[in-house]
Amino acid sequence: MADPERDRLAGRALRFARVGVGVTGAAAAIGANHLIGGGDLDARNARAVKEALGRLKGPLMKIAQMATTVPDLLPPELAQELASLQMNAPPMSAAFVRRRMAAELGAAWRTRFASFDLEPAAAASLGQVHRAVAPDGRPLAAKLQYPDMQSAVESDLSQMRAVMALGRHIFGAVDTREIAAEISERIREELDYGREAKAMRLYRGFFADRDDIAAPEPLAELSSDRLLTMTWLEGRGLTAFEAADQETRNRIARLLFDAWWTPLIQLGVIHGDPHLGNYSFAGEAARLNLLDFGCIRIFPPSFVAGVLKLYRALIDDDFAAQEDAYRIWGFSGLTRPLIETLNIWARFIYGPLLEDRVRSVADGVSPGSYGRGEAFQVKKALETQGPVTIPREFVFMERAAIGLGAAFLRLGAEMNWRRHFEATLEGFSEGALAARQAEALGAERQR
Repeated sequence: MADPERDRLAGRALRFARVGVGVTGAAAAIGANHLIGGGDLDARNARAVKEALGRLKGPLMKIAQMATTVPDLLPPELAQELASLQMNAPPMSAAFVRRRMAAELGAAWRTRFASFDLEPAAAASLGQVHRAVAPDGRPLAAKLQYPDMQSAVESDLSQMRAVMALGRHIFGAVDTREIAAEISERIREELDYGREAKAMRLYRGFFADRDDIAAPEPLAELSSDRLLTMTWLEGRGLTAFEAADQETRNRIARLLFDAWWTPLIQLGVIHGDPHLGNYSFAGEAARLNLLDFGCIRIFPPSFVAGVLKLYRALIDDDFAAQEDAYRIWGFSGLTRPLIETLNIWARFIYGPLLEDRVRSVADGVSPGSYGRGEAFQVKKALETQGPVTIPREFVFMERAAIGLGAAFLRLGAEMNWRRHFEATLEGFSEGALAARQAEALGAERQR
């Protein structure tokens, strides 16, 4: 009889070897490129990394693509190459799905659904989603994790330092160690479907008094550690509305803005993965459906207060307050040149909020190049100042802001972002946020 533990260890060892070969091959290619030299050095290095990682699937691909959403982490050439990689894992076969469902819900799992589609409605790097119907007729979505993902994730994370080292070699102005630690923690959390169910309930409760933003309802009786079953929210993706009238596109932008900023200001929580597949819109974009809660980041109230302090400091051109805000965020070794460099990026991220007028999120910029020009300026400035350590809390906030900005650009949305933002700040104080956060998270812990 096969030994499952031995099989898992063997599988992890094999994957570790494959990942190691890919990373080593990329490092060798980069070394050769530097010996050859030439004006297209960054482009050739980027292709070498893409070719090495492109042969791998699963968690490492997710890690690589996460890194591309932090524009100041990687040079434009490498980010562009990695962004083109597809992380669609081959879907599990119907027979395999049956075995996986039996492992999670028992041999009689079929009797617990009125129907269950064995063909996935969506497949990604860590799992796939199946449509189903509850006995009471409610449409359901069953998110089923691929087998042995925890082992695969740990194997890939053990190699991520090498991948990040390649990034540091190409772009030595940023110390990526804290970024690697943050990505590792968030990836591990995505495997915890119990945590995701809690985050789903948190968002569902937070927006309970709004009929234009919705989250699914998780069903504990049809879920397990590696299966998350929830109500199905029907809707169409953002791309279906790119040719809609301006009013509709602006309404979508406002909903996305509210769904991200309001929980941050009032609960200290953000959705860290604003991927196009993680939300949809019902009807004629009258309601935003939030669909995936695997990457939810909880911040201490002091960090949120620092976010707002920097916002005010940029408007007032108050250098001392800017320095204090960056210190609250976790930046160290702050000097005037470093703060001025960080302000290049901050004025880009906060840009739409700093002007009291109707405008696009970034005039004259395409979604694919959003943030790249500013990242290049930051890179050049930091090269003369030595490596800067990016605080962990900054990573997924920045990632979400970039993802949202790209979505706003795709929509061609135009609004007074500052006035809409100011409306979310009514009654804010660090103490009030701390009390609301403790109450909301405490209620979830008691469930």
